[in-house]
Amino acid sequence: MSETDSLKQESRMFEPPADLARNAAISGMEGYRTLCAEAERDYEGFWARLANENLAWHKPFTKTLDESAAPFYKWFEDGQLNVSYNCLDRNLQNGNAGKTAVIFEADDGKVTRVTYQELHDKVCQVANGLKSLGVKKGDRVVIYMPMSVEGIAAMQACARIGATHSVVFGGFSAKSLQERIIDAGAVAVVTADEQVRGGKQLPLKAIVDEAIGMGGCEHLKSVVVYRRTGGNVAMQAGRDLWLHDVTANQPATCEPEFVGAEHPLFILYTSGSTGKPKGVQHSSGGYLLWAMLTMKWTFDIKPDDIFWCTADIGWVTGHTYIAYGPLAIGATQIVFEGVPTYPNAGRFWDMIARHKATIFYTAPTAIRSLIKASEADANVHPKNFDLSSLRILGSVGEPINPEAWMWYYKNVGREKCPIVDTFWQTETGGHMITPLPGATPMVPGSCTLPLPGIMAAVVDETGNDLPNGQGGILVVKRPWPSMIRTIWGDPERFKKSYFPEELGGTLYLAGDGSIRNEKTGYFTITGRIDDVLNVSGHRMGTMEIESALVAHPLVAESAVVGKPDETTGESICAFVVLKRARPEGDEAKQIAKELRDWVGKEIGPIAKPKEIRFGDNLPKTRSGKIMRRLLRVLAKGEQITQDVSTLENPAILDQLKQAQ
Repeated sequence: MSETDSLKQESRMFEPPADLARNAAISGMEGYRTLCAEAERDYEGFWARLANENLAWHKPFTKTLDESAAPFYKWFEDGQLNVSYNCLDRNLQNGNAGKTAVIFEADDGKVTRVTYQELHDKVCQVANGLKSLGVKKGDRVVIYMPMSVEGIAAMQACARIGATHSVVFGGFSAKSLQERIIDAGAVAVVTADEQVRGGKQLPLKAIVDEAIGMGGCEHLKSVVVYRRTGGNVAMQAGRDLWLHDVTANQPATCEPEFVGAEHPLFILYTSGSTGKPKGVQHSSGGYLLWAMLTMKWTFDIKPDDIFWCTADIGWVTGHTYIAYGPLAIGATQIVFEGVPTYPNAGRFWDMIARHKATIFYTAPTAIRSLIKASEADANVHPKNFDLSSLRILGSVGEPINPEAWMWYYKNVGREKCPIVDTFWQTETGGHMITPLPGATPMVPGSCTLPLPGIMAAVVDETGNDLPNGQGGILVVKRPWPSMIRTIWGDPERFKKSYFPEELGGTLYLAGDGSIRNEKTGYFTITGRIDDVLNVSGHRMGTMEIESALVAHPLVAESAVVGKPDETTGESICAFVVLKRARPEGDEAKQIAKELRDWVGKEIGPIAKPKEIRFGDNLPKTRSGKIMRRLLRVLAKGEQITQDVSTLENPAILDQLKQAQ
């Protein structure tokens, strides 16, 4: 069996529910094809129409796309708008002032509801407070905050005054924070005394102090601290201020700073990068347009929906589908401070039931961990909770294994909720390839088809189109409004990373491998390009092998990496978490043999892992991202010298050194 056969063999297909399809923003495949045809026929006209229909412009644009300095594309460049105005003021004007914008649930279960009027007032006070500290249009502000209404307000406040924010995930180390403060040239940091996760109070302000103490942050003038826990923190006179003091006497109105559509809304540093941090720079107009459109198209958002994206604002998912998209569309959303397993692994299902969530958007990592938890404890299985309010499910962050997809579909969605399996990246600003809930027949493990206006393709190493059924490199052939504009301060790295000369310099390189189904043309992501293994001349995506392992009834989660091999060039090393206790000794050897045989049967003998290593868990960041770079080091038997401060569970590294 070839490396792509198992991906081609997935034949299960699930049609969208008829009642949902009837009323969907994009209804049926005919509706989808009509929009795609409009984009093909008049690309610039298509985007101009959508920008005029969806955004409130202070000064209308006259030029849609400027390609003269490609790949530094500009969209709607001579138009002016304000992102915060589009998210908040418009809701006050259209009758949503009293509508709940955010249902915030703290780690301990305390619930706070905030209306659009209240959120607007809070944002204006924070914006005025930042201005009183001298923060102005074009300045950069680093936000190092817990999941909170205050975190969202800080982001919106920056947008309101034309400052560019850079949110740093609260699990990142002092060194990572320092690098980002320096690279962005930030004049202020907004943080909290502590954050609360899983019943534990974790420092934030102390880490900010440590980061600044490392040096290089001379341009930083102010540190604004939100009092989340009341924990004891050191405050440096003349630099550090409490958020409540900064906003205390500020008016609840703040005139928005209208900026050009290309004005940098935010810089977000991609996780897992080596060397100098890679600051992905996004625009204001094009980014917000795509945030709104994908809320409408992918999530089919309606006025009475209760939307819940479980991401952190430290990641792009939390930017587009918490801080901006839901607010720009006037939705009510749930914002959650805690973790899915506290006080028990039924927390997500309990919250959906209590808040009557209708759209639920989470990561495959979370789904797989909850599958394992529900196998171990029947009380936290989703079947014990009233999930009848749900109408759409979503998946984000990585490809979802077909078996995890099926579990999600059956046990959470009760076989009536379409799953939007969204492929996109920090660099794309929003969804790129995804099923549409009222249009696209779904196939487990496939992100299906590109959104209208996204010209995605699969090419070889020289940029030539490959036929369906042949795996290759995922690219986008034409610029689109929400795409990365540059890498902050490093335009040459931007060109080299995303528009490489070997592909002709005009194709956007996603960095992922993909294959299209021969019959349907559906895309399936096979893993990062550097996660494509070459074993004895056979190319295999790590995702393909991981999916086969997770399909085994004993396996809860797996991660596959390559390691150098004298005979085969590369051999396969699999890290496996079982649904039961970690095996040792002869039992481990026996299960490893069983799993090898299983993979051989599922994919072919060439795909059998040479090594299988068992752990209680996989090394993950506190946001749930598997740290594959550490697994590659472990596979090679080398010493780990990288920073592991963002790891949630460093102890399991020792478990994973032992091969079977």
